[in-house]
Amino acid sequence: MRRLIPHPGLSVLLVIIWLLMANEPTVGGLLVGIVIGILLPIFTAPFWPGRPDVNYRAGVAYLLLVLWDIVVANFEIAWIILFRRNRDLRPAWLSIPMELDTPEAITVLAGTISLTPGTVSSDVSACGNYLLVHALDAPDPEAEIARIKARYEARLKRVFK
Repeated sequence: MRRLIPHPGLSVLLVIIWLLMANEPTVGGLLVGIVIGILLPIFTAPFWPGRPDVNYRAGVAYLLLVLWDIVVANFEIAWIILFRRNRDLRPAWLSIPMELDTPEAITVLAGTISLTPGTVSSDVSACGNYLLVHALDAPDPEAEIARIKARYEARLKRVFK
């Protein structure tokens, strides 16, 4: 089964994207999406050596958490923009020590931080152990670092085994 579908998550994602691009779901469109979802990962599998095992159930839970955090952060940023003065903001550069060891997990963490309004990841240290993040309003930088580690990094450890 692993030879037929070397990247099951990618295969499902490709089928979904194909159906969304088709604008109108049809049986033929679904079949073409399935063919693309099977063939593309087979042909690209040699370029993905040593990929980590992914816990898809934990990945879906993580995705739902991130979507929720994006919605909440949008309201928080709107409140900051509408009701707080610039001089009351406490922007900060956060150096987040990471325990993640796979490039995929580090990329997902950096992407999550950048997608959440109010924060943006800007660099990974040369040793790969720290992520540099800018926060729009972080009155307590240490608490913000602890929140990111507990909320995102701990869950990503379960996603990428």
